[in-house]
Amino acid sequence: MNETIVCVVGNVATQPVYRELAAGPSARFRLAVTARYWDREKSAWTDGHTNFFTVWANRQLAVNVAACVEVGQPVVVQGRLKVRTEVRDGQQQWASADIDAVAIGHDLARGTAAFQRPAKPEAPPTAARPEPNWETPRPADVPDEDAPQQGPVPAVVR
Repeated sequence: MNETIVCVVGNVATQPVYRELAAGPSARFRLAVTARYWDREKSAWTDGHTNFFTVWANRQLAVNVAACVEVGQPVVVQGRLKVRTEVRDGQQQWASADIDAVAIGHDLARGTAAFQRPAKPEAPPTAARPEPNWETPRPADVPDEDAPQQGPVPAVVR
């Protein structure tokens, strides 16, 4: 596939918006990514340009984003970059950078987090299925190495 996969580190700029759609859960939020560099003249770190991305999450990732991502938190986002350009009525052309997220996590270089798996929904009781026999039966014409040899016992001659 010819897709641009990116990994960006930034701060959550807007509260995640969660929606239940016909295709499944979806969530989106804006991510602010500011470049930082060492300014030798000032002997200090300086903020550079800030880029904003709209991050889209789907299915279980969307549910988890809605449950634990908040404004201001540092996150790491990995996903497919999609850049769109549009011209609206009488306005200048503008561009939007979206990330279709594959993975989102808190940036542990800037804080701590406690991982918790989501609770699984209760499954309806089903009839117990027997465990399948995964062993391949041995062909009848191949002797078993562990079994004692069968057949006539050689006579001992003295």
